[in-house]
Amino acid sequence: MTDASMNNGARRFDRLLFCTLLNALIALPSAARTDTVSDFVGYYQNAYAEGRDLIPSPQIPLDISSIASRLDLQTVSPKAALSGSAFLGADGDVIKLAGVQGCLSAEPLEFAGMPTTCAMISLAGMTATLDEAKAGAGDAFPCHVFAQNPGTPSVRFAECFFVENGAVRSLSEALIRKGLAFAARDRAGRPVFPEYLQAEETARGEQAGIWANGQFTHPYHPVNPSTN
Repeated sequence: MTDASMNNGARRFDRLLFCTLLNALIALPSAARTDTVSDFVGYYQNAYAEGRDLIPSPQIPLDISSIASRLDLQTVSPKAALSGSAFLGADGDVIKLAGVQGCLSAEPLEFAGMPTTCAMISLAGMTATLDEAKAGAGDAFPCHVFAQNPGTPSVRFAECFFVENGAVRSLSEALIRKGLAFAARDRAGRPVFPEYLQAEETARGEQAGIWANGQFTHPYHPVNPSTN
């Protein structure tokens, strides 16, 4: 594949992502009036678009090693994106991806030739990537759950997987690799999954997605590293 064809593919994805973002902005006000679920989704999405992530942190430390030592996959049917790193399941639970952090920067920037924000790109990116993952799995895919916060809604912290071109992919890695989100770090600043930091560095080097524009604030850096 040539550099030109790769760039054309990236531009097509950017246009598709922007259309997703635009449709979401148009649909939210009317959808929020239809039922309780839409009210819930609209509440979380609107807050995220303003740079506020309403999904709480886990109440107990996550045992990340369990994904290798005690893999326990649960089938999840995603209903709607709530943030750049979380979505609502059909059972009413919130699924927060443990390995990824969406962009929360609400500063204006240009994406695919149109004005938007980094937070909206992450939110639209989650929506588009969920649609891709569902398309190859019959509207559901497996997730390994690390922990769960009780309450209403219940929040499950997980890593989810889907099949793309015959290969199993992590939903978190797909978001990061496309430049739609960042590798999650722990309180010490270490990546939760080191391989996701490598995916972030690759996306940054290729100026994929968010990385094509330097006017955003990285969630783990006081200064946007793309400008350094």
